[in-house]
Amino acid sequence: MNGDAIGNALFGGISQYGAILALVQNSVWAGALLGLVGGLIGVFVMQRDMAFAVHGISELSFAGAAAALLFGFDIVTGSIIGSLIAAGLIGWLGVRARDRNSIIGVLMPFGLGLGILFLSLYNGRSANRFSLLTGQIVSVQSAQLTALAVISTVVLVALLLMWRPLRFDSLDPQSAAARGVPSTWVSFGFMLLLGLVVAVAVHIIGALLVLALLVTPAAAAMRVATGPLAVPVLAAAFGVASAVGGILLAVMGTLPVSPYITTISFLIYLVCRIVGAARERQTRAL
Repeated sequence: MNGDAIGNALFGGISQYGAILALVQNSVWAGALLGLVGGLIGVFVMQRDMAFAVHGISELSFAGAAAALLFGFDIVTGSIIGSLIAAGLIGWLGVRARDRNSIIGVLMPFGLGLGILFLSLYNGRSANRFSLLTGQIVSVQSAQLTALAVISTVVLVALLLMWRPLRFDSLDPQSAAARGVPSTWVSFGFMLLLGLVVAVAVHIIGALLVLALLVTPAAAAMRVATGPLAVPVLAAAFGVASAVGGILLAVMGTLPVSPYITTISFLIYLVCRIVGAARERQTRAL
């Protein structure tokens, strides 16, 4: 193959990729928003040791979305209703870690069982069923992107307003309670915000993969940073990189987007863990 042929093939590939990318630009924006919000709220998920809660909420969110699919109303609305019910129950009844874990353990199989029941009764397209488990980020419509943007804005503003008491209660709940921080209401408010994020995340990346954007980026950031600003900034950056990077790679290949997002997220965590371990060894050596 001569130089002109190689150049034409390369230019054709780039042009084709650009055309495909233009078709999924809503997905890129959705991934960026979800990665940003998921990374930020994930910091508090890790500080409050609530990774298990994310999965519990996602199961009831999945049940709500499956019910919406079966009865013919908006899937995002059903997902949000399911998430808020789970988040409210966990936040109100599970202030203590022992109570919280037991409540989550009860809700998870109940939500998953309901979701499977609703999907088994649904007679529509099988792709719609599968998307509730693994997401449909490559087919985000303008209305869905708008809903995600509105919910993300609400969550970000609420997080900023309650950042200091939430951080205090997350890092030292005993001292926070002694200083007058209303731990029950802080926990309840945070769980509602988490429920909103999980609801849109389930709709975009699926109930089975929600942890990849709401837990892994924050866990990675906390391996290499400790500052009150550095950790959330890194977590948000890792979340955006995982989501947007996964979409950009998926456009070039034939595999679904979900494996790309989860793989990038895991690789970032793995690198951060190695770097963090090397720093710890160097500190001990000094």
